[in-house]
Amino acid sequence: MNKLPKMPRLARRDRKRPVVQPQPEYKRFDLLQRSEHILFLLSFTLLALTGLPQKFPLSPISDWIFGMLGGVETARAIHHLSAIAMIIMSTVHILEVPYRLIVFRTPITMIPWLDDVRHVWDDILYYLGFRKHKAYYGRYSYAEKMEYLSLIWGTVVMAITGFMMWNPITTLKFLPGEAIPAAKAAHGGEALLAVLAIIIWHFYHVHIKMFNKSMFTGYMSREEMHHEHPAELAAIDEGKKVAPKIPLKTLTLRRLMYLPFAGVTLAAAGFALFYLVDYENTAINYAPPGETAKVFAPLPTQTPLPTQAVPTPAALTWTSFVGPLLQQKCTVCHGVNGVAGLNLTTYSDAMKGATTGPVIVSNDAANSLLYQIQSAGGHPGQLQANELEFIKQWIDAGAPEN
Repeated sequence: MNKLPKMPRLARRDRKRPVVQPQPEYKRFDLLQRSEHILFLLSFTLLALTGLPQKFPLSPISDWIFGMLGGVETARAIHHLSAIAMIIMSTVHILEVPYRLIVFRTPITMIPWLDDVRHVWDDILYYLGFRKHKAYYGRYSYAEKMEYLSLIWGTVVMAITGFMMWNPITTLKFLPGEAIPAAKAAHGGEALLAVLAIIIWHFYHVHIKMFNKSMFTGYMSREEMHHEHPAELAAIDEGKKVAPKIPLKTLTLRRLMYLPFAGVTLAAAGFALFYLVDYENTAINYAPPGETAKVFAPLPTQTPLPTQAVPTPAALTWTSFVGPLLQQKCTVCHGVNGVAGLNLTTYSDAMKGATTGPVIVSNDAANSLLYQIQSAGGHPGQLQANELEFIKQWIDAGAPEN
């Protein structure tokens, strides 16, 4: 009898090491669904980064974002392009969902049913201590379904109100004048609500409580399925989730049934994008840059300011000199509702400073923001050299009013 070959002896450390079986993975999302999510995520992020600064333009963060983007006009252009991208992705989703329903007969799993009411009740009992475990969710929990429906609702509201603000003249042909400010309020409020919902609700449940990577990888582990979707996992184990094989003839017939819906949807989306992007050009657009060529334009006669000698400390006060000078040069931008909260129309307002703090520090011109900005040059209300010297003398003398 032939002897069996001897198996090689395992090293001691190999004999003690437990054999780890690879954990099975379950497919959750295909490539199209993951691509939709990523592109929608990018467009939503760009809309938030460029839209909220326009809602809160006086915020220092908004000013910083505008500076990083190259101005409010660039932010506005990015906002519009991101809105178009989101509309395109929404159209793709509108085409995809009926295709799965009509052609592949995929069950409707993202719409709340009576089972979700029972799941809500089970979770309430669990949180109150009357149940030992949470509800057994299927493919999607009631929280995921409500988040999906809120996304649809928010996209519809943002698209309609965005169209109204982008095309105000067309809108006012059918609606009263109050529709435009109402659309602006609804657009900004819904945007703020959406951003807060993503940061507070979505980030916690998807990225913090348990980092769910299935929307990026397409798969979930058995442990994740057991924790998040136990009812679906049980159906998979029982063989109830196997997709039936559909004959090619049946698929072809179903696709022909789907074509009219797809054609009407694409035509409506194309028509809407045409109206949104290129239909109306109104005065809401920003004015073009001013003329850069030198033009002769005589200035009105003004009382000349002293140029030979610096006024004496007794004469160099806000009332006699500094106030009229700043009101003449600066109050176009820094009047009653001044930029950055700076109002230079009165002495008390000037000493209050801007939203960032005082701009005039008595007896210390070098550390006064007013003097620092003017010394840098290039300011829209730039003072002449002799005028700036008078401001310095006045601040170093204690910035007297009278």
